[in-house]
Amino acid sequence: MDLKKVFQNNEEWIKNKLALNSNFFDNLGKGQNPELLYIGCSDSRVTAEELMGLEPGEVFVHRNIANMVISIDLNVMSVINYAVEHLKVNHVVVCGHYGCGGVKAAIQSADLGILNPWLRNIRDVYRLHKTELNSIEDEALRYERLVELNVQEQCINLVKTAAVQKAIRHRGLKVHGWVFDIHTGKLVDLNIDFDNILKNIMEIYHLD
Repeated sequence: MDLKKVFQNNEEWIKNKLALNSNFFDNLGKGQNPELLYIGCSDSRVTAEELMGLEPGEVFVHRNIANMVISIDLNVMSVINYAVEHLKVNHVVVCGHYGCGGVKAAIQSADLGILNPWLRNIRDVYRLHKTELNSIEDEALRYERLVELNVQEQCINLVKTAAVQKAIRHRGLKVHGWVFDIHTGKLVDLNIDFDNILKNIMEIYHLD
C-alpha cells in the first residue's frame, strides 16, 4: 500500500464532504451527540459506519478482536461508561460477523501465545453452549452459530455492568445483538430476548 494514496484519498473525501455541505467540518467541530454505541470486531472487512450507512458523529465506536465485552478490559469498560453515562447513547449494539477469525481461532486447539487469554473468553462461550454446538454436524454452521452465541454472551456481559443497568432502568437504554454477514452485506438482528435474560441474571448481577 502506498501511504501517499491515503492522504490523496483524504483530500478527495474533504472535497466531497464540503461539496455536499459547506459547514460539514464546522459542525463536526462543535462536538458529538451519537445515539448509538457500536461494539464490533477489528476485522478489516467490517467497518462500522459504512455498513450502517452512517456519517461521522452519528455512532460511537469500539472495536476489538471478536467484539468482546470483558469486565477486566479497561478499554471497553471505559468506552461503555463514557458512551452510556456521558454521551447518553440510547442504543448499544454488539455486532459480530460471520467469518470471524477470532472465533475460528478460539475453536482450534493451537497455542496462540499472547492471544490465548483473550480467546479463552470465546472458548468459555463454547463451553456454556457446547451441547447445542456439538449437536451441529456441519462445521461451517457450528462456527456461524458460535459467532451468534458469542454476540449474545457479550450482550449479557453488557447488561451485567452498572452503567448499562442504570441506563436501562432510568431512561430505557436498549441493548442489541447483531451479526454482519460478510457474504451478503446484510446486518442480521439476532432478536435476543433481553427481558428474559435480565430476569434470569438479575438475582446475581443486579447493581443499585
